[in-house]
Amino acid sequence: MNDPIDISHLEQYVFGDRALLDEILTIFIEQAQSLSARLSADADDETWKLAAHTLKGASRGVGAFRLGDLAEKAEGMVGPAAAAREAHLKDLRAAASKAVEFAQKYRDDPRRPDHS
Repeated sequence: MNDPIDISHLEQYVFGDRALLDEILTIFIEQAQSLSARLSADADDETWKLAAHTLKGASRGVGAFRLGDLAEKAEGMVGPAAAAREAHLKDLRAAASKAVEFAQKYRDDPRRPDHS
């Protein structure tokens, strides 16, 4: 599967409730945008680790597994490993952008058979 979000993963938790699925995607969109913006190479270790950890959970919860894996890697970039942050941020932010765009399009697609 090449989509940034595995919708089938999320669907197993909403039991066909499309309003709930859309609400979860909306929350994910807001969190992914906010948390990826909070991750800056010069953030203190506590801020960095908390933002990365929260992004990891939010991503994996909706099925954005690549973003979740990148956030997990970022979570460990504290102390001496913080020097690797700048290079990692490019990939993480690109994955966040793709996941957000996919979530928005899926949520807002009027052609979705289940769209009300």
